[in-house]
Amino acid sequence: MGGAIGEMLPLAIGIAISPLAIVAVILILTTPRARTNGLAFLGGWLLALAVVGGVVLAVTDAAESADSSGPRTIVAVLTIALGVLLLVLAWRGFRGRPAPGEEAPLPKWMAALDRFTPVRSLAVAALFAGVKPKNLILTATAAAGIAGSGLGGAQQVVVLLLLILVASVGIIAPVAVYFLMGEEKSARVLGGWKTWLVANNSTVMIVLFVVFGVVLLGNGIGGL
Repeated sequence: MGGAIGEMLPLAIGIAISPLAIVAVILILTTPRARTNGLAFLGGWLLALAVVGGVVLAVTDAAESADSSGPRTIVAVLTIALGVLLLVLAWRGFRGRPAPGEEAPLPKWMAALDRFTPVRSLAVAALFAGVKPKNLILTATAAAGIAGSGLGGAQQVVVLLLLILVASVGIIAPVAVYFLMGEEKSARVLGGWKTWLVANNSTVMIVLFVVFGVVLLGNGIGGL
């Protein structure tokens, strides 16, 4: 199990570093419905990771049973494809990056966060965790790797739960700060986080795409 956890952790950290999602939950925590919407956002994030990870784990396990060559080739091909996709996204992000000294504008829907309901907060978080390309790719890769690790079913579930926990640190942290420090004290801390994330979002994402794209591509080629 230790080997599977070691391979999964870097991918989980890559999922956790999601600047716009973290900015979104920070902004939600400054609204009148901060408590309910903040918890709903966290719940949506956890749910989406569990669904994506669980589905990929089940599908990969089923493919392993049907393919006598074992899971390695399936996982390797999937890893190569996802690595290439991340590199393409890195190139697109580089071409569309803000000019020096400028900040990329936040999505327009973030201006309406103060009118969000818990259901909408949950849905937006689920989209960030389960549909955004970077998080979808890294979650799928990690789950496929868990399926191909040779662990038993119960151990696979444990590793998947650990993946979800680590991948959620970026969302858990602001929510925890809000509930532990209170509205006024947490506002200063979270405000500083938001400023840094907004200013560096483009650079962070490009670096993540390149690093994980190269890593996945290399791992996939090595697994053939």
